[in-house]
Amino acid sequence: MLSKPDKEEFALNRPLILLMAAAAGIAVANLYYIQPLLSEIAEYFKVSQATAGMAATLTQVGYALGLFCFVPLGDIKERRSTIVLFLVLTSASLLLMALSTNMSMVLVSSLGIGFFTIIPQLIIPFAAHLANPEERGRILGTVLSGVLIGILLSRTFSGIIGSAFGWRIVYLAAAGMILLLAVLTRKFLPRSLPASKIPYWSLIRSLKGLMKSEPVLKEAAVNGALMFGAFSAFWTSLVFLLETPVYHLGTQEAGMFGLVGVVGALAAPLVGRISDQRSPRFTVGISVILSFLSFICFILIGEKLIGLIIGILLLDLGTQGGQVSNQARIQALRGEIRNRLNTVFMVSYFTGGSLGSFLSTLAWKQFGWTGVCSVGLIFQLLAVLFHYVIFKPEQNICGEKCRE
Repeated sequence: MLSKPDKEEFALNRPLILLMAAAAGIAVANLYYIQPLLSEIAEYFKVSQATAGMAATLTQVGYALGLFCFVPLGDIKERRSTIVLFLVLTSASLLLMALSTNMSMVLVSSLGIGFFTIIPQLIIPFAAHLANPEERGRILGTVLSGVLIGILLSRTFSGIIGSAFGWRIVYLAAAGMILLLAVLTRKFLPRSLPASKIPYWSLIRSLKGLMKSEPVLKEAAVNGALMFGAFSAFWTSLVFLLETPVYHLGTQEAGMFGLVGVVGALAAPLVGRISDQRSPRFTVGISVILSFLSFICFILIGEKLIGLIIGILLLDLGTQGGQVSNQARIQALRGEIRNRLNTVFMVSYFTGGSLGSFLSTLAWKQFGWTGVCSVGLIFQLLAVLFHYVIFKPEQNICGEKCRE
C-alpha cells in the first residue's frame, strides 16, 4: 500500500479521477486496435483470418503474462515511475507493430503490446487506495468507465483510421498518444511510496495462496474470466460477420459499432453507486443476467441490425457492471495487498478473454456466426451457474462484511 504521508498530502479530486480514467482508457485501447483490423491485416500479409486472429489472442495472452509479472510491483515500487516506464515500453511495442514486415513480426509485436500495457491495473488500485470507503464503488466506476470507453472507442478509432489510411497509421498514432500520456502522467500523478519492502520473488510466491485464503477473490476471478471470455468472443469475430453478405460492411463499420457500447460504459458510475448502496455481489448477479441475454439476442436476431445493436448494449452494460462490481469486492478486502489482489483477478480476467478470442476464431472458421454465439453462450451459462449455484451467497456476503 501507499505510505500514509502520501495519502495525506495529496487529496483525491474530480480532475484527478478524470485524468486517471482517461489514462486508463487510452492505455487499454492498445489491446483492442487489432480487432477491426484483422481482415485488413490478413489480406495485407496473405494469411487466413484464423491466422490473423491469433494476433488478437496473443495480445490478450501477453496482457495476462504482464499482469502476473509486473502488476504486483505496485505493492513494493513507487507507482508513478513504474507507470511511466511501462508507457515507454508500450510505445516501443506499438512502433514495432507499425513497422512490421511480416506476420511473424505482427504476432511478436502483438504479444509485446499486451505484455507492457498493464498501466490501467496500476491505476485502479491507486484510485481505490485514495478513495474513501463509502465512495470507492463510485470512484472505481468512473475509472473503469474510462477503461471500457477506451476498449470500445479503440475499435472505432482503428476502424476509421485503418480504413482511411491503413492499419500501420493506427499503430503510429497510438505510439504517439502513449508517449504524450507518459509526459502527462509524470507531471500530474502523485508519487506513491510503498510501505512493503518484500523481495520480488516473495511477492510473486504470495500470489499462490490468495485464491485459497480469499474466497471472495476466487469468486470474482472465476466470474470475471467467464464474462470477459464471452465479451472477447463476440468482439473478436464481429468484423468477420459484418463482411459477410448478411451485412456487406467492413473495417470502418466494425469500429463504429464500438460507439454503441459506450452507452453501457457511461452507466458504470451508476453501477458503482448501486454497489455502494446494496452490495457488489447484487450488481454482479444483474450483470451476469444482462450478458446472458445479450447472447440470446445475438443467436436469435444477431443477423439483423437492430438485434446486433440491442445485443451490444446488453453485453457491454453487463460486462462493465460485472467488472466494476467485482473490482469493488476485491479492493475492499486487504488494502496492503491491493495490487496482488488485482493481479490475480485480472490475470484470470484476461486468461478468460484470451480463451474466448481463440475459441471464437475457431468457431467462426468451422460453424460461422452460430458457432461464435454458441461459444459466448457457453461462457455465460457457466457464469450463471457459478454465481447462482456453485458459490454460496451467504458465505461470500459474510466474508465481505467481515473484511469491512
